[in-house]
Amino acid sequence: MLWWRMLFYHFGSWEGLTGMATHYNVMFLCTGNSARSILAEALLNHKAKGAFTGFSAGSHPSGKVRPEALKQLELAGIATAGLRSKSWDEFAGADAPKMDFVFTVCDNAANEVCPFWPGQPMTAHWGIPDPAAVQGTPEEIERAFRDAFSVLDRRIGLFLALPFSALEQIAIQRAIDTIGKQ
Repeated sequence: MLWWRMLFYHFGSWEGLTGMATHYNVMFLCTGNSARSILAEALLNHKAKGAFTGFSAGSHPSGKVRPEALKQLELAGIATAGLRSKSWDEFAGADAPKMDFVFTVCDNAANEVCPFWPGQPMTAHWGIPDPAAVQGTPEEIERAFRDAFSVLDRRIGLFLALPFSALEQIAIQRAIDTIGKQ
């Protein structure tokens, strides 16, 4: 059993152990903000039960969400209302939500100069092959989107299982880096 799970069973909950926030904002970045980052945003908001709010954005947004991404979410019973392709510039203003975590989900976004995120959020690269770049039969394209969804679902599940209030910042950083390699 992982040490942090043993802590949970010993103390009964994570709340109040270190006085850290109980709500976190998470940004998922990708160049086009049409597939991977959209999937991650929707998955986190669905699974987080209000403890986290997921956002997504792109450096060069495509302007539309890929229908294959929406289909994967709908098949999983995850709401798609309000999902849209948007620029990371929307989150750079003074009135934008403060991010606690920023994850790049594509290699292009990881190599770009990202905007300044107030509050120095923790960052990690969770690279996933671009399902929108797959060319082939409809079945091959659907499989690429399903694979991206599955990887993000697993990583977000691992991320949400972290005992944030019981871990120090350096341990959280190591954990989110490790999750990106899963």
